[in-house]
Amino acid sequence: MNRQKDVSPSAEGIAASVKAAKKGGMPPVHLWNPPFCGDLDMRIARDGTWFYLGTPIGRFELVKLFSSILKREEGKYFLVTPVEKVGITVDDAPFVAVDFDATGNGDEQVLSFSTHVGDTAVAGPNHPIRVVRDPQTGEPSPYVLIRADLEALIDRKSFYRLVELGAHHEGWFGLWSSGQFFPVIPSQELDGT
Repeated sequence: MNRQKDVSPSAEGIAASVKAAKKGGMPPVHLWNPPFCGDLDMRIARDGTWFYLGTPIGRFELVKLFSSILKREEGKYFLVTPVEKVGITVDDAPFVAVDFDATGNGDEQVLSFSTHVGDTAVAGPNHPIRVVRDPQTGEPSPYVLIRADLEALIDRKSFYRLVELGAHHEGWFGLWSSGQFFPVIPSQELDGT
C-alpha cells in the first residue's frame, strides 16, 4: 500500500525551493504555474511588515526572498515556486515605497521610487502612480506599480515631498514622470471652489 504523506506548505520549505531555483536576478514567477497547495499563515501589513504565524519576520534577507516570488492573480496574492503556490494575506499593497529621487522639471521630470525590500521603479507608462481617496475622510492613499501587478503604497513622508513637486494640468493637480501626467486631486478642490 502506497500512502502519500500529507505535507502542508511551510515558509521554510518555500524558502528552500526558491534558493534552489534562483540563479541571480528576479525569479521568473510569470513562467511558473504550479498547483495551488493551500494558504500559508503569512501576512503583509500595511506598513510593509511581513508576519509568519503571527510573528514579524525579522530577517531582511528572508523578506526580500519571499518578496521576489510574490505573484498576484485575480486580486489574490501568492508565493510561487516552480513546484508550489500558496496563498498569503496582504492588508493593502505588498510593498511600501520608502523614498524616491526626482530629476528634471515639469513634464521632463522623472520620479524613481525605492521600496522597503530594495525594488526600484521609474514612474511612467509602465509604472503608473495612482491615488485612492478614502470616501469618508478624503485621505489619499498613493500607489506606484512596481512590477507585474504588484504595487507599493507610497509612504507619507515621500507623498508630502511629491506634492511639493506637483503641477496643475488640464484641471488636475498631479505629478509628471517620464512624460506622463498622473492626476492626484482636481485643481478646484485645492482652490476651495
